[in-house]
Amino acid sequence: MSELLVDFITSLDGHASGEGWPGFWGLEGPEYLAWLGEQPEATYLMGANTYRLMSGFAAGEVPSGQDEFRPEEEASVDELTQASKVVFSSSLEEPLTWANSTLVRDDAVEAVRAMKSSGSGLLSTIGSISLCRSLLRAGLVDRFRVVMFPVITGATGEERIYDGYPDVALEMIEHRTFDGRIQLVEYKPRVLEHPPLGVPA
Repeated sequence: MSELLVDFITSLDGHASGEGWPGFWGLEGPEYLAWLGEQPEATYLMGANTYRLMSGFAAGEVPSGQDEFRPEEEASVDELTQASKVVFSSSLEEPLTWANSTLVRDDAVEAVRAMKSSGSGLLSTIGSISLCRSLLRAGLVDRFRVVMFPVITGATGEERIYDGYPDVALEMIEHRTFDGRIQLVEYKPRVLEHPPLGVPA
């Protein structure tokens, strides 16, 4: 059975991006980049908006506010181009132009449920906030990982991640600090029907 990882990169206040900020908020360091390079092979899951953004980067479109890609950003996009990707969308048309991308028009929750039961590798989301929320609500997420960068984007932050989420209990399974400033936390999530009646032990 495949394992599903929801994977977010955020500002401290829970934004997935910020207007005018470069990738990784310009704060990635050698320890963090080395860790990224050590991650296991995965099939990446995404929605249409993330696909349009990332495939545009792969085709050479530079993020708003930048003149060119930084080497770290270019390497990240190149790695994603080589990876297997599943895109859930009713608006995109085949054939998808980004290499190694498969379009799925079926209900994402049911499709991922089937992928998990029939597969054996790692499934990982990239971006796709509403897709991640739906998969979490359905109880399909095995691991919920957030890498928080030391910046608060109260004025320029975009894509608030946790809006519309259910209540979720999180059991920590890993934590780590990269380059003395970037914080990783990883949890096993459990969706709650109501707040706990008592204080957790």
